[in-house]
Amino acid sequence: MNRKFLTIGTSAVLTTVIGGVCISSLFGCQLPAIAKSPQECEPTLLGKQAETIKSTILVAENSEEQNRIQLYAKASPAVVAIATGFGHGSGFIVSPDGLVLSNAHVVEDSSKTVAIVLADGTQVLADVVGFGSGGLDLVALKIRNQKNLPYLRLAISGSAQVGQSVYAIGTPLSLELQNTLTYGVISRIDKKLGLIQHDAAVNPGNSGGPLLNSNGQVIGVNSAIFNDTEIKRFIGISFAIPTELIQPFLVAVEQGNAQLASGRKQPTNNEDTDLPLNGQVLQASLKNGDRTLPNNSYFHTYVFEGKAGQQVTLEMNSQQIDPHLYLLLPAKEQLVAENDDISPKDFNARLTVTLPENGIYYLLANTFEAGESGSYSLRAAISQR
Repeated sequence: MNRKFLTIGTSAVLTTVIGGVCISSLFGCQLPAIAKSPQECEPTLLGKQAETIKSTILVAENSEEQNRIQLYAKASPAVVAIATGFGHGSGFIVSPDGLVLSNAHVVEDSSKTVAIVLADGTQVLADVVGFGSGGLDLVALKIRNQKNLPYLRLAISGSAQVGQSVYAIGTPLSLELQNTLTYGVISRIDKKLGLIQHDAAVNPGNSGGPLLNSNGQVIGVNSAIFNDTEIKRFIGISFAIPTELIQPFLVAVEQGNAQLASGRKQPTNNEDTDLPLNGQVLQASLKNGDRTLPNNSYFHTYVFEGKAGQQVTLEMNSQQIDPHLYLLLPAKEQLVAENDDISPKDFNARLTVTLPENGIYYLLANTFEAGESGSYSLRAAISQR
């Protein structure tokens, strides 16, 4: 419950009590003709009334607290983190077979396959299946081989109102903070921009997470914060995409009509990003137009699912470029291993790694020098020990 509302309510009640002290018909304060004066009755009346007010406040606060606890228990299992290898965002499941909704900008620099971290910490693979059109900052992802997952329902379109309590669940700043709950109220509805403005605290990493009403239904997708400083942190003005825009997008996804490119920055290479661990040799080329690391060297991303204790050998060979390999565990924002040269005389790259845990791993096949282009082969296999 809004504390300002509580203060106003309490003040109004106290004013009524003070203004009507010892009027027996209103407050039940018995005034025998000769036994007590109004002055003798007043402290007793105010004490009883104050206790009643205090109890009412506590009941209201406890009721709101219990609602938050129940809402979080109900909704949080359906909220996920999305790890791209270059950052993370939030999302939420909207169907039991694993359809996930998030912001397009969360995955715009990633491959077509991303790592999803479920609420219980399980890491799974998801494929990008559709982007919002016309600059709508939404994306749909489909978790592979899942069923009977917890999911969130959408609120009735147009049901958001200024002053309404709202709750945000997501992964701000670090994956270690997954499924953080904050709450506030709707401050304004911007019909021109098609956004809900609210004051529930959200920060970088919350993008794509749900904005919920008191029933645990989705009324928006948290997408942006207003900030006039260089430090990108919450200052009390957050924005969410409302259900009026979410529902048509989900219909397009279900009908197979959603666009497959974001219309924003999109990788040009369309190599299959799944990396088999059976020794199969993949052939590809790094070239102008591929994504680049900060040193302007080109790279491709490959994804595989590994198990703790597996020893995996990864090899990248080329006669045209100087290969460089990075192995990442995105759900932990961890660089597991890297290699540039096998030896001083062999400029190919090889990694032999014992995987630290069950999860989704990204392998970056990279050129060591900026602007290098050329073909390469890539091979991955589980080592026999």
